[in-house]
Amino acid sequence: MTAAADRSLGPDVDLVDSLSPDTDVLVLGVIGGEDGPALAGSDDEVVIRAVGAEALTAVLESLRAVGAKGASEELTRIPAPAGLTGVTSVLAVGLGAPDGIDAEQVRRSAGVAARALSGVRRAASTLSRLEPGPAPAAEGFFLGAYSFTAFRSEKSAPKPEEGPLARVDLLVSDPADSAAVRHAVQVAEAVALARDFVNTPPSHLYPAEFAERAKALAEQAGLQVEIMDEKALATKGYGGIVGVGQGSSRPPRLIRLTYAGGAKKVALVGKGITFDTGGISIKPAANMENMTSDMGGAAAVIAATIAAARLELPVTVTATVPMAENMPSATAQRPGDVLTQYGGTTVEVINTDAEGRLILADAIVRACEDDPEYLIDVATLTGAQLVALGSRTPGVMGTEEFRDRVARLSQATGENGWAMPLPAELRADLNSKIADLANVSPHRFGGMLVAGLYLKEFVAEGVQWAHLDVAGPAYNTGGAFGYVPKGGTGVPVRTLVAVLGDIAAE
Repeated sequence: MTAAADRSLGPDVDLVDSLSPDTDVLVLGVIGGEDGPALAGSDDEVVIRAVGAEALTAVLESLRAVGAKGASEELTRIPAPAGLTGVTSVLAVGLGAPDGIDAEQVRRSAGVAARALSGVRRAASTLSRLEPGPAPAAEGFFLGAYSFTAFRSEKSAPKPEEGPLARVDLLVSDPADSAAVRHAVQVAEAVALARDFVNTPPSHLYPAEFAERAKALAEQAGLQVEIMDEKALATKGYGGIVGVGQGSSRPPRLIRLTYAGGAKKVALVGKGITFDTGGISIKPAANMENMTSDMGGAAAVIAATIAAARLELPVTVTATVPMAENMPSATAQRPGDVLTQYGGTTVEVINTDAEGRLILADAIVRACEDDPEYLIDVATLTGAQLVALGSRTPGVMGTEEFRDRVARLSQATGENGWAMPLPAELRADLNSKIADLANVSPHRFGGMLVAGLYLKEFVAEGVQWAHLDVAGPAYNTGGAFGYVPKGGTGVPVRTLVAVLGDIAAE
């Protein structure tokens, strides 16, 4: 179980066709325009019946009086008009221009609203009445209300009146029509699970513990589980995982989770470095604490596989997840050492801080032994991803058709993956003087792409493959935005679930 698995991962999300007298806050969308703000959906019959025409008019007048503009994600909170029985306040969230209201704008607006509703027991919203439907609103509220307080003592833990939003009622015409919302909430729960894993500190989430927690959650979802310890890894020739993990007193693991849901076979592989000092090629001390997030790929893959089972997707998914801690010590691998990856490829280790590709290569070879049609690996792999694409845009590499498909679906979910090339001319930079491969290039150029080319060496012929580098997007070191908190983001869980669903629908 995760460090906070005994708590709710998010608020209760319910569909209603009228406001409960227990509603504390009503969340309305506001559209900006040349003539001033307007309430989104104010001409909708369901909204008018639930809120009341007079109350809607009074709310709009108050918003204009206090200077609300309706700019994207702008928040304005006002006292509720007299006609709204039981409601104490109205929170207006800006949606921007009326032609820009898509699913992602609704998700972000709902997330901003949820973050502003700390201490609120029950909120209701009309964002569900916008054209994208109630599912994006449900997802945004759930993810925006996420919090992680598992390691706070009574001294700093939020008081009950300061806790996250407990429940949100989404206004719909037919509360029984909830399949899309149930799907959205289950995906959001998987995102929150991945966030919990990433936010759990390395003192409490080391390889053996990570594997056991993943096993417990997977077995609850009905998955088959296999765990290999350091002895089994050494015996069976997983030289990359063993080499990276040998510098730590907390030995490595490889966990495999299988959900047998259908004829099509998809392999997922996730980088599970529970903490990365860089090993002998040690990182600078500044910001090293953020390397608690270096298992973000593993967290996403585990959460997505569990989500596939809970959603009963008609596809077979096997997650192969290597876990290790990269530490400097008398037993750590050295720059210049040669290791043998699972499958027999020898690698000269030039830089021990390029460890993620070493453990992923072992896992990719093992995953390909299952003869999957598709393989997706996810990793917080290179600082070059941040240089190339920034902190919010995953790089997507791989076989071109599948790469573009994954990037397209990622953009539709709001995770915004961007297709990147694997230039053939960069492959020569991975040649070694003494082994089959070197683990890094001698040049600084195209570091994200070179890492992708390294992994390509281990993907079996005929497998449709995509590699997602989420070094920046998996962990938010800045302030919260939209439905994304500070810390673990859960990227790219929603992309993975969307791709699995798309494959299942083939």
